[in-house]
Amino acid sequence: MDTGRLLKMLDRAVQTLYLTDSPLEAWKKVVRPGEIVGLKVNGLAGPGVSTSVLLVQVLCERLQEAGIPQKDIVIWDRLNADLESAGFRIATQADRIRCFGNDALGYEQELATYGSAGSCISKTVTQVCDAIINLPVLKDHGIAGVTIALKNMFGAIHNPNKYHLNAGDPYVADVNMLPPIREKVRLHICDATTAQYEGGPSYKPQWTWPYNALLISRDPVALDYIGWQILEQKRYEKGMKSLGVLGRAPDYIATASDANHRLGTDDPSKIEVVEV
Repeated sequence: MDTGRLLKMLDRAVQTLYLTDSPLEAWKKVVRPGEIVGLKVNGLAGPGVSTSVLLVQVLCERLQEAGIPQKDIVIWDRLNADLESAGFRIATQADRIRCFGNDALGYEQELATYGSAGSCISKTVTQVCDAIINLPVLKDHGIAGVTIALKNMFGAIHNPNKYHLNAGDPYVADVNMLPPIREKVRLHICDATTAQYEGGPSYKPQWTWPYNALLISRDPVALDYIGWQILEQKRYEKGMKSLGVLGRAPDYIATASDANHRLGTDDPSKIEVVEV
């Protein structure tokens, strides 16, 4: 997808979400000058189905226009190697846009806890970023069903490998309740330009398709629910069994919406889907 089309998609989506007359007004509702803004990408699957470098570039342009200088923008993920594999360049100079993995600064020594989750959180989250924009990808996950907005925050903790039992339920929801994560993530922009409906989280080109869309929401639960339905519809079209039949329905999405979490809603009657 070319830069102009992607920028137009992003502008129309954020302007519609925030009910503003211009994209710039919308971005000023997301972040404020003086804040350090972290962009949590997903580079696990390399160049095939990771957060688009181009999407991040156009987002950085809009943030700068909204008054966030380059030195206050940080692109981050779990590992430097994942970022590089996805096409990002590691950069740590203080006067420009920085880009690095959690292995650059490490994790807090003290555990943050909620429910089933007990994790050391990335210092990028706790000590660097004031606000976080979450940039997941729309794709299948071989254990947890799907990996979209909620599960992308596994990249903020030191021990995500511990939280895949029972298809990630309630672990994904509990991780998103950890205070630094819940308090700092302001917006979710799912890169669905290329999506994957089977074989994830690694890149399996035979199960990808050009969906050519962005899914944007302040509610990660609603975004994940809609993303899950998109993937299930594609599986149906391809004659594949549903994730529920396979024993990997992402039940953590419902858990994230329950009375103990209240991270958003998974009730389709309460989710307004606006196509622009």
